[in-house]
Amino acid sequence: MTKRFPVLLASLLAVSSVSAPLQVFAQQAQALDRIAAVVDEDVILQSELQRAIANIKAQYAGRENQLPPEDVLSRQVLERLVLVKLQVARAQSSGIRVSDQELNQAMNTIAQQNGSNLDALRQRLAHDGIDFNDFRASVRDEITVQRLRQSFAQSRISVSEGEVDAALKQQATIGNQYHLAHILIALPDGANADQIATGQKKADGVKALLDKGELDFNAAAVRYSDSPNALEGGDLGWRSLDEIPQAFAQMMERMKPGEVVGPIRGPSGFQLLKLVEVRDASASAGANTVTEYHGRHILVRVDDHQTDAAAKAKIDTLRARIAGGADFQTVAKESSEDNNSKGQGGDLGWFPADAFGPAFGQQVSGIQDGGVSQPFRTDAGWHIVQRVATRQTDVTNDNQRAQVRETIGRRKLEDEYNRFLQELRGEAYVSFRSGDRAENTATPPQS
Repeated sequence: MTKRFPVLLASLLAVSSVSAPLQVFAQQAQALDRIAAVVDEDVILQSELQRAIANIKAQYAGRENQLPPEDVLSRQVLERLVLVKLQVARAQSSGIRVSDQELNQAMNTIAQQNGSNLDALRQRLAHDGIDFNDFRASVRDEITVQRLRQSFAQSRISVSEGEVDAALKQQATIGNQYHLAHILIALPDGANADQIATGQKKADGVKALLDKGELDFNAAAVRYSDSPNALEGGDLGWRSLDEIPQAFAQMMERMKPGEVVGPIRGPSGFQLLKLVEVRDASASAGANTVTEYHGRHILVRVDDHQTDAAAKAKIDTLRARIAGGADFQTVAKESSEDNNSKGQGGDLGWFPADAFGPAFGQQVSGIQDGGVSQPFRTDAGWHIVQRVATRQTDVTNDNQRAQVRETIGRRKLEDEYNRFLQELRGEAYVSFRSGDRAENTATPPQS
């Protein structure tokens, strides 16, 4: 299965997001460059920081009053850049690499979503004073961070069938989905009584400001939240009840849009949660059927030992034999180069149309039961396929279980990855530079 990665740069502040003008990437680029922070063996330049701040300001155009004071905003953005540097370094040390081909694909996608092609994007970047190679490097970092997150999920996040069963049992109906936002007042691991009391006091203070209407929730999140999504106003997107921590889930059903609850103590600190809006998820929860095919195929590979022309000639000969009355299964056993199905006469069992890729699906869906396709090409080589039978399969239960498994996994990943980021940040040597002064936020590694 092909893995997809987001390429819109929504989280990487070192480059301009697609929704913001690319010009912000170039603001203050001509300023004298200094080191803004030392991150282990890497550095963040002042120009990187200024580009990132300019990007945030562009996203809040017309809503500047929601942003914190300049020094607070600068520190928040710098912390975000520190986390990016640390994640990229960890990914590289884990062997995660982004190929030039994948990077070129991402760049083309960005160009298309900006209404241009790659050459036009290059020209636009140059016009705005943005170095194309710097922009590519930032895109590579974004993809690298996403790969690290994927790798983390695969190695540390698992969802058992029992967890899925339990979640389904709790869902008498599909019910509602909730659009949420949150503010996190973080506590360090093993926080002492004074640290807990300070966190509680800060969370209570933020809640008081919200209750009095002196600050809206998004602005409060930007100013006070310690969550990685603080600069997005704490937005958590749409969640079902099984994606919401139990401490809040029961409250959600009694809340009205716009209400804020908390602070409630959680694993990472004190949280305030806002219900933005509610929607009915049952409309998409009806029965779902899919067409499945029972098919057989014959493969002639194209590889170092067999050219495309030779493979095509061979598959044409096999197709002619079958058209002349030869038994498909017999020919497959004798001549197919797919070792997985050859012994079964090329039998692939039941499968949906997209199981083996679009070319295969197009061929099998375009013939009748009992029919044999014309030769067609895939990455593996040349094929012919015989469609044996067709059926409609109800996959509602499978889809529902897959959806529940995904939501449980996403909730676990969010909690675990945030803890991972805290550990990564806590273990790193980070020195913020301000003028001629430096502020160390971690002890340098011991030799």
